[in-house]
Amino acid sequence: MYNVIDLIEKKVKDGSITNITLSKVRSKDITSFTKVNVKPVKIKEKLLYQFTYHYSKKVTHNNFDYVDTINELTNLMENYFRQGNFYTIDADYQVLISKKGKSKIIKKPPTKKSLELDHNRTKNYILSETKPYDFLIKLGVMNKNGKVLSNRYDKFKQLNRFLEMVSDCIEHLDKTKTINIIDFGCGKSYLTFALYNYLVEQLKLDVNIIGLDLKKDVIEFCNSIAAELNYDKLKFVYGDIKGYEEMDKVDMVVTLHACDTATDDALVKAINWGADVILSVPCCQHELLKQIHNETMKPMEKHGIIKEKLSSLITDSVRGNILEIMGYSVQMLEFIDMEHTPKNILIRAFKKGCYNKTSIDEYNEFKKFWNIQPYIEKAMGDKLLSLLDKS
Repeated sequence: MYNVIDLIEKKVKDGSITNITLSKVRSKDITSFTKVNVKPVKIKEKLLYQFTYHYSKKVTHNNFDYVDTINELTNLMENYFRQGNFYTIDADYQVLISKKGKSKIIKKPPTKKSLELDHNRTKNYILSETKPYDFLIKLGVMNKNGKVLSNRYDKFKQLNRFLEMVSDCIEHLDKTKTINIIDFGCGKSYLTFALYNYLVEQLKLDVNIIGLDLKKDVIEFCNSIAAELNYDKLKFVYGDIKGYEEMDKVDMVVTLHACDTATDDALVKAINWGADVILSVPCCQHELLKQIHNETMKPMEKHGIIKEKLSSLITDSVRGNILEIMGYSVQMLEFIDMEHTPKNILIRAFKKGCYNKTSIDEYNEFKKFWNIQPYIEKAMGDKLLSLLDKS
C-alpha cells in the first residue's frame, strides 16, 4: 500500500488531480457507501476537494483541504475499496488492491490535460459575465469594463434565471408581427430592461414593451434610462393593474410580485387580452387565509405559520386551475429573487385556445373541499362563472 499512499500524497500536493473514482467495496458486509467520487473545486479562492459518497438511496458531499483529502483517500483505499481510478493532468492511474491487500498501479496516458474547477467556471448565461451591457452598467449591476459588481451578483443571476424562463416562451409568440408586452408592477425594472435587451438586442424581435407601476419617481427614472439607452420601444407608465385600458391586445403579460389580489387582476387582464404567454410571481397571498377550512385539515390549520403557507399554495393552485379552465397550459416553476430571500413560485402559462372541462370539475371540487370563494372568480365575471355553473 505504500506505493498507493505515495501516489495519493504526491498528486494531491501537486494539485494535478482532475477526478477520482473509488469503487469495488472490499467486503459485502459494508452497508455504507458503494462508490466515492472526488473532484477539485475552488470555493472563495481556495482549492478544496469535494468527496461525493454514493449510498443505495442517497448521496452526500464533503469538502476537504489537501491534508484531510490525503487522510480520507488513504483511509478509503486501505479499508473500503479495491479499485481507484485517479485522473490527473499528466497521467491516469488505475489502482488495484487484491483480496490479500497487495496493491498494483497501472499508469496510462492522460484523458484530461487541463484542470477545470466547477465553482470557478464561467457559466453559460444568456447575459455574459464578461461582456459589458449598457443597461446593466446604468442600473449599477456591472462596471464599465463588463465586470459584475460583487454585491450585485445575486441580481445578475436572477436576471439570467428569468431570461432562461423567457427563452422557453419564444416559440409561443407570433414573431411575424410586433409583440406587445406588459410588465405590471415593474418597479426599478431590472427584469424589464433585461427582457428588452434579450428580445430586441439579442434576438432581433419586433417588440413593444410597457412597464406599469404606481411609483411616479420610479417611472421617471426608468423612462430616463430607456431614453439614454435608445430603447425606443420601451416605455414606462404610471398606473395600476386593474385600471389599465390603453391596449386592446397584449401578447405577453409579466407580473412579478403584484401583492395579494393585484396578481388576480393582472391574470384577469391577461386572460381577457388572450395573451399567448403569462409569467406571474405572486406574493402576499392573504385573501384566502380567513376562508380556508376543512375539518380534516385542522392539524394544519391550527398553526398560523403553516396555515399561511397553506393559504399561499391554495391561492396559487386556484390561479393555475383558472388559467387551465380558460384554455392555458400551466407550469409552476421555482423563482428566486436573491440568494438571501425566500423561494417563490412562478406561474408560467401558454395559451392553447380551448376551455378545459376536466379542470372545471377539479376546480369546483377543490373549492368545495376548502370552503372558499376566490376573488379571481368575481374579477373574471360572467366569462368564468357561466362555465362553472354549467359543470
